[in-house]
Amino acid sequence: MMKINVLNQVINKSQLILSLLTTVLLIGCDSGNSTSLSAKSIIYCSEGSPASFNPQTITSGTSIDATSNQLYDRLLSFNPGDDDIKPALAKSWHVTRDGKMITFYLRKNVEFHQTKYFTPTRTFNADDVLFSFNRILDQNHEFHSIAGVQYPFFESVNFSSLVNEIEKINDYTVRFKLNNSDSSFLSNLASDYSVIISSEYGKQLSQSNKRENIDLLPIGTGPFKLKEYRAGSFIRYYPHEKYWREKAQIEQLIFDITPNNTSRLTKLLTGGCDVLAYPIAHKQIKKYPNLTLDTVTSLNVGYLGFNTKKPPFDNKLVRTAVAYAINRKAIIETIYSGQADIAKSLLPKSSWAYDDTASEQIYSIETARILLHEAGYPNGFTMNIWAMPVRRAYNPDALTMAKLIQADLLKIGIQVKIVSGYEWEVFLNMVRLGEHESVLLGWSADHPDPDNFLTPILSCDSAGKGSNNTQWCHKGFDKLLQDALQSNNINQRKKYYAQALAIVAEEIPLLPIAHSKRYQARSTKVKGKLLNAFGGIDFRQVSKK
Repeated sequence: MMKINVLNQVINKSQLILSLLTTVLLIGCDSGNSTSLSAKSIIYCSEGSPASFNPQTITSGTSIDATSNQLYDRLLSFNPGDDDIKPALAKSWHVTRDGKMITFYLRKNVEFHQTKYFTPTRTFNADDVLFSFNRILDQNHEFHSIAGVQYPFFESVNFSSLVNEIEKINDYTVRFKLNNSDSSFLSNLASDYSVIISSEYGKQLSQSNKRENIDLLPIGTGPFKLKEYRAGSFIRYYPHEKYWREKAQIEQLIFDITPNNTSRLTKLLTGGCDVLAYPIAHKQIKKYPNLTLDTVTSLNVGYLGFNTKKPPFDNKLVRTAVAYAINRKAIIETIYSGQADIAKSLLPKSSWAYDDTASEQIYSIETARILLHEAGYPNGFTMNIWAMPVRRAYNPDALTMAKLIQADLLKIGIQVKIVSGYEWEVFLNMVRLGEHESVLLGWSADHPDPDNFLTPILSCDSAGKGSNNTQWCHKGFDKLLQDALQSNNINQRKKYYAQALAIVAEEIPLLPIAHSKRYQARSTKVKGKLLNAFGGIDFRQVSKK
């Protein structure tokens, strides 16, 4: 942890320098603009660079924050008040009684971005919906495999197995034909990943043989458009002048990419940024009258995941022993400063499928030793824990958490090597490839349906290609998830999910640790709601006074 007196010294020495550097940097973003950022521009100090500018191809929270709500719209969205599904690019929809056909009636006169690299000649229509989703569904689609992209969210929810066909009825009507009903389908279409991209832009890129730019130089219908991006440095967005909803209230939106936690905080305190992602030193921030600390109770979970394909974690007894040996209460107090709940299961208490009758994993070194002996490791073993290199609401300090777990496991003879220091996207890719033995990661829900916690993290289809970094596959667990999705009865779905979570508690492919709040610091000049209980941040209704 940073010492406050050291921080103050940094602030005093660097305040003027940082302010000047920030101004020079942002003037230099656009050689045709000789003025600095105006009072109506917002600088957001982000913790990392986006892996892609297309949310279809990623699950990284860093990338989602930078892209989804800023650049794109979806057919559907969520009402901030009650999380009900509401119209977006689809002004209405109809679901057949058997749940297998959903017809969307599209909004007219919605403009795509006009940029230096694309000028649209028409407005949004059904062709764009077909292009956006057929790219994901059709392996022979010319944009499906460009630059080796994958579609981890859609793979995790079995999108290609669920959707049989997307039919264009006319220019403003499309119909999704499903192989079976799915009670989470509309929620998935409202998630941050189900963005609509321009078919016309795709055709232009195909003709110029620059298809990979579909994910690098984005075109959407969202409130902002890309002006400039310098990897590892900044993203500059301008407002979309013809946005179909209420237009953005700021003149520029800058993502200042600053991976170091202390550097980001220093920039906030010295006026180098207006909004700060994943802040440290909450007490220090609260001392400043010109700053405010936002918080939202997130739908999330932080966990220790075991690579169940690698010994010794292919042995359930070993996984159980490790789970008993970890003092989660101490982790909550140290890492989260008590501002989190010990995770009883993957689902937080705010989920409608939360089961308050389920038993909780206890802390018992004695039981851990007994189980480790039964597993054939009376003297312990050596293992690694991969600690995520960025701060997240579900895990604000993975390296320190790994050290606490390291000390816990030493008590039962397990020697832990901590793996850290990789850049975030590299880290995620290596974990996805199964390089780890165990990993400290987590999940922030994309929408309020409980399936979004279970299917992406632990389903068989997600193993090795989605967000299931445990590589665990349990057919009985998957069957319960499918049964739950094919039912529209809430009470019946709760029963299915309770049974599925009981399997997870028995098999322990991962150990849920905490459900936490998400924090964000900002200047008091910045007005409007940025944080949601799920999904990425949203600047469309944010202003600066």
